[in-house]
Amino acid sequence: MSILVTRPHPDNETTAVNLRARGHLVLLAPALKFEPVAFLGESEAPYGAVLVTSANAIRAVAAQLRDLGLLELPLFAVGEHTAAAAREAGFVEVIVSGGDAASLREKVMQSARDKVLKKKSALLYLAGADLSRDLGGELVAEGFRVVTQTTYRMVPVKHLPREVCEGFAAHGIEAVLHYSRRSARAFLDAARDEGVEISALAIPHCCLSDTVAGVLRDAGASQVLVAATPDETALFDTLERALRTRLA
Repeated sequence: MSILVTRPHPDNETTAVNLRARGHLVLLAPALKFEPVAFLGESEAPYGAVLVTSANAIRAVAAQLRDLGLLELPLFAVGEHTAAAAREAGFVEVIVSGGDAASLREKVMQSARDKVLKKKSALLYLAGADLSRDLGGELVAEGFRVVTQTTYRMVPVKHLPREVCEGFAAHGIEAVLHYSRRSARAFLDAARDEGVEISALAIPHCCLSDTVAGVLRDAGASQVLVAATPDETALFDTLERALRTRLA
């Protein structure tokens, strides 16, 4: 029995390694495909800090960061995974929030209250083309100046890999991991097109947040579980709980 990971490449490979270390068999079916978007930022732009809600936003412009003078700026990362990508790209001052856009907004606001961040300085938000919430608009409403630059898009994958379809047909997949609302929707669309939707909805679906879980519940999934916190360790704990329940 395998665990199906719908997370996009290359992060799904890291997830697979971690799951295998826990003794699981893994199948990969990335529901979204990463595509960089041309970033035409100005060199030496007068920003006070960088905001990032996905490691993909950094990957998309990694080669340009030094020329744009951004590596010298403090970077606010949504969580540890994104923070690691920022450090790997060359950012030195990385401030990490609690794993979602709401906690990132609060971290930025607290930094301004603590005078660590100058509120009059513009913030550069490196973002994806499809945002689950308007972080930039929320900060503007709080009196910040925010410049949002789209650096990547995630395109739905239309088909599931053959081994995944065969796994559903043979009841060889015991749970699915979901990391975003858009990837959950793309997975459901692909499962429906491949004719495996009924089998897919009958097994546990472990979600990084309640927002993600809502997509599965609306589709009729019978077992939807949500991680206690929006990080992979908590998601894995949720998976183990789901598997124990199935065996009980």
